[in-house]
Amino acid sequence: SNTPKQVLLYEAMHAPVPKFAHVPLILGPDKKRLSKRHGATSVGEYEKQGYLPEAMVNFLALLGWAPGDDREVMTREELIASFALEGISGGNAVFDTAKLDWMNGQYLAALSDDHLRAVVVPVLAEAGLWPPSDDRANDGWLDRLLTLLRPRAKRLTEFAEQARPFLVDRVEYDADAAAKHLRATEVVGYLQAVAEMIRDVPSFDEASVEAALRATAERCGVKAGVLIHPVRVAMTGRTTSPGIFEVLVLLGRARALARLDAALAFVSQPR
Repeated sequence: SNTPKQVLLYEAMHAPVPKFAHVPLILGPDKKRLSKRHGATSVGEYEKQGYLPEAMVNFLALLGWAPGDDREVMTREELIASFALEGISGGNAVFDTAKLDWMNGQYLAALSDDHLRAVVVPVLAEAGLWPPSDDRANDGWLDRLLTLLRPRAKRLTEFAEQARPFLVDRVEYDADAAAKHLRATEVVGYLQAVAEMIRDVPSFDEASVEAALRATAERCGVKAGVLIHPVRVAMTGRTTSPGIFEVLVLLGRARALARLDAALAFVSQPR
């Protein structure tokens, strides 16, 4: 609706009138014009939410325009080289946050270890999780943690949330997770058996820990999952996490035993 006014201004100044082209209107998921009621509307807000600049540029460029093929993840150079007015859509574009999350996850997955560490550490520091008070800031431990979390993170802020159980001295149990997996009477025996296994397993690597835990489950006469679920809550406070054997090894033998002791103390408390 502004174009006729702009044409009049050019004509009033006796200036050549350029050719005008417009990308479609951007709508929210409810198909109404994008506004603050749909959430963040400034670049700074999306930065705070954990989106990478490259992903944001890529996502915005594809709102109302397409390169004419199946490509979606494109560098700025590729976007510039591929742009043509013929690719602009005639219909309005929908700002799909789920699609933005997916695209940001693709960019996170492609970052080098050094680049990922550089962008995640400030997020961990802002959350009060970095640096830790012990040796976890050395010897590549953080890179191992980020490698473990990378497939599960779509935003930088999710690294902080997922890394929390690994970086705090004592985990807090989710109420539902504790009620489901730490309240059964037989859990004490299971946790004690796993603690004994962790103390005795000669090599504390993923393959050895997995084999020892499965053997422990067999001796207890239960499936491995019966041990894994309460152990996961004991280690992370949650019902979901990366693979439990990777979690145990990354925490290390001493921290894993300390968390099992804490879980046993929790289970013994009056309900």
